[in-house]
Amino acid sequence: MTTDSPTQPLHLNAAGLSSEAPRAALPTLPPLSLYIHIPWCVRKCPYCDFNSHTASPELPEEEYVDALLADLDLDLPAAYGRSLSSIFFGGGTPSLFSAKALGRLLKGVEQRIPFASDIEITLEANPGTFEQDKFVAYRKLGINRLSIGIQSFQQDKLEALGRIHNGDEAIRAAEMARRAGFDNFNLDLMHGLPDQSLEDALDDLRQAIAMAPTHLSWYQLTLEPNTVFWNQPPVLPEDDILWDIQEAGQALLAEHGYAQYEVSAYAKPGKAARHNLNYWSFGDFIGIGAGAHGKLSHPDGRIVRTWKTRLPKDYLNPAKAFKAGEKLLPIDELPFEFLMNALRLTDGVDASLFSERTGLPLAQLEGARREAEQKGLLQVETPRLVATARGQLFLNDLLQYFLI
Repeated sequence: MTTDSPTQPLHLNAAGLSSEAPRAALPTLPPLSLYIHIPWCVRKCPYCDFNSHTASPELPEEEYVDALLADLDLDLPAAYGRSLSSIFFGGGTPSLFSAKALGRLLKGVEQRIPFASDIEITLEANPGTFEQDKFVAYRKLGINRLSIGIQSFQQDKLEALGRIHNGDEAIRAAEMARRAGFDNFNLDLMHGLPDQSLEDALDDLRQAIAMAPTHLSWYQLTLEPNTVFWNQPPVLPEDDILWDIQEAGQALLAEHGYAQYEVSAYAKPGKAARHNLNYWSFGDFIGIGAGAHGKLSHPDGRIVRTWKTRLPKDYLNPAKAFKAGEKLLPIDELPFEFLMNALRLTDGVDASLFSERTGLPLAQLEGARREAEQKGLLQVETPRLVATARGQLFLNDLLQYFLI
């Protein structure tokens, strides 16, 4: 895909993986993050297409931590001496794991890859799994950011979404997080819910703002394949209502000091999620755990996407490999891959980052860039690569200019 430069020929190596003629070495390797997937939930939500599985009464914490560290060992060569700038525990519901298990895991990770002095360590949690003592213990481990899955404060909406908590528990979760010492936390909130009105959506947003999080992830419910909602779709608001919710909600967030820095991410000054910023700016991340994905750059210019064995029972089976597959990104796909991420950021990225992260000359974007500027989708003549407001709204159309 992408750009108007000639594609380098692909060959198959002895292992059957695609390889290329030598490409330009990267001038410097990107920052490195770690994503850790914990795949169990109390109950699978009908809208969720993530790799999550209903937990049994006894979670295999010890075995899973052992597997995660063994998985990380296999990816260690790709760290190339870099330290970790961020760690993100996603799921599933990572807060189902005990502080003891997460502590052993974090200690094992740090023994293998050094932590940056200002590392950001985020743990996803759901209000139904909040326990004050557990969250105090998490904070003592060095976990310094929480992402709390609220989705809504209204009981009928929570029931429609299959959530196990209620609105009061959501409010208490934020209070407990603060008492446990977390002064940096995100609230996850959805809009465009079944039978939701504009006022319903704004009430949820006002309640979230009143809890004074440093970060809000506010995004529209979408119906994804392989979910209950895909097969049994609920009645969602009309497009006009969805548009009104989006406009009014963004205005409300801006009024209360939450700056939008990505399509669905809003933060107080200096509180944008560093893990997310590294991801959207085409940084590197090791992914460990059942179904985890990674993206790793090599000094010789190769950029590889990896994915791990999806089912927990297979991931924990010593007879099966942790890695399910990998893909070397062809040179002609790199511009699209880079921009698919970077243009989600409302401020875009410094144009020089394109060459730094892909090893390709910025001039390679020139033709497609001019066309997108002429259509009003990309800002004109800037040292940054930035989508216009129209380009943000029609991001898929904008990205088509960078496809071959």
